[in-house]
Amino acid sequence: MSDLLARHRAVIPNWVAVYYDEPIEIVSGKGNRVVDASGKTYLDFFAGILTNMIGYDVPEVREAVERQLATGVVHTSTVYLLRGQVELAEKIAKLSGIKDAKVFFTNSGTEANETALLLATYARKTDQVLAMRQSYHGRSFGAIGVTSNRSWKNNSYSPLNVHFLHGADRHLPQFRAMNDADYIAACVADLRHVLATTVGGDVAALIAEPVQGVGGFTMAPDGLFAAYKEVLDEQGILFISDEVQTGWGRTGSAFFGIQNHGVTPDMMTFAKGLGNGFAVGGIVARGDLMDSLHATGLATFGGNPISMAAAKATLDYVLDHDLQANAARTGAHIIAGLREAGKRLPIVGDVRGKGLMFAVELVDPATGAPAPALAARFMEETKKAGLLAGKGGLYGNALRMAPPLTLTMDEAAEGLGIIVAALETINAEVAS
Repeated sequence: MSDLLARHRAVIPNWVAVYYDEPIEIVSGKGNRVVDASGKTYLDFFAGILTNMIGYDVPEVREAVERQLATGVVHTSTVYLLRGQVELAEKIAKLSGIKDAKVFFTNSGTEANETALLLATYARKTDQVLAMRQSYHGRSFGAIGVTSNRSWKNNSYSPLNVHFLHGADRHLPQFRAMNDADYIAACVADLRHVLATTVGGDVAALIAEPVQGVGGFTMAPDGLFAAYKEVLDEQGILFISDEVQTGWGRTGSAFFGIQNHGVTPDMMTFAKGLGNGFAVGGIVARGDLMDSLHATGLATFGGNPISMAAAKATLDYVLDHDLQANAARTGAHIIAGLREAGKRLPIVGDVRGKGLMFAVELVDPATGAPAPALAARFMEETKKAGLLAGKGGLYGNALRMAPPLTLTMDEAAEGLGIIVAALETINAEVAS
């Protein structure tokens, strides 16, 4: 493995990070578990960064892909009719709840967000965009422009004129003591103030993640985006919900994350879990917005027959097995257990989440300051115990976990036990 790591470092950019002091190579997977090159098995609580949504080696997905491969047609492009693209788009348009919706497929969430920003700025004839503090929307030029996390921004250049809003930053002193209603009111007042003082003329859109992924699963209280949309609608400002991490039932309480706020957006972007590991992204939007562009466009690999077969099989599996309900059930068990443990562990600053999307924030027990070193220690401890987790957050101290939606209650209990044991070990180390 040290040889592979050396080869990785020789040819892969330094900014492509890998987890763990001794990174692992995953060589096989089945169900919700994976095996590394040394033969060690792990319960996967990060799912390839929320991408292996229904686990590994799923017969329904494998068979759908094999059927398409057997035709000999791996790619044709969108200049020809693609039955799988049409069928999947029909399903997504219906599920979205967006009136007269149309769908455009891409290769990733980054590309989907770029498309949404293009549609919004074209429709509104302005480069001004609103986004959320602590947000992350992708690695490309425009997506970085609407990203509000310094760890993920290489420069301040942007094709957009962006203004960032409050909504997922209740740790700040001015908001810390507020209840949900007062916080929402303060955020709405700030939005109105931004529109009155900071912008010049029309604004194209607000783009927001219902639960901030890279931000450490921070989230606005339910109802904030409904309150924001009332203000946006007064000026015709469009609303883009970035569902790359929150879509397809992951939050348990809604099929798309924005539905937790009682909002139907003008556009939703998606990717990651829909393909269960196959590259697929896209945008579902109002038909009039989607049709408005005057120039010809396409995505060479968008709507690819293999990806469409995998995505359709994955979505059907999620719906047929009611995995949204499973996410609600198993996620509630884990989150409740983490909150109970957090009460007696001073290193735990916060536990938050919805469904199978939850995070633990680690802090210095003496000062309450973010403790990224403890988060790194947690990663090593859970790896040793056979659990894969993720980390992130604005300060690098949030442990974020999102197991496959197929997680069983036994696996939820097993994972919870490993997490709590790791937290207890680290808490004892700090105390001593």
